[in-house]
Amino acid sequence: MSNNKHLEEKLNELEIKLCFQDDLIESLNKVVTRQDKEIRELWTANKLLKQGLNDIKDNGEAVSNEPPPHY
Repeated sequence: MSNNKHLEEKLNELEIKLCFQDDLIESLNKVVTRQDKEIRELWTANKLLKQGLNDIKDNGEAVSNEPPPHY
């Protein structure tokens, strides 16, 4: 009888650990999904910035390091 009680306790411990692991996996999945979305948005923003710089170069507009005339 003691052996059955011990096995039941072990089984309960494993079930509790499994529940915590499931919760952790779900939390990590949410983080990874959010980060993936943010990375995609950053890639898009980077692409737009590069296109804007290329457009400025193509239009012959020079980017100057000189201070504005009011200085």
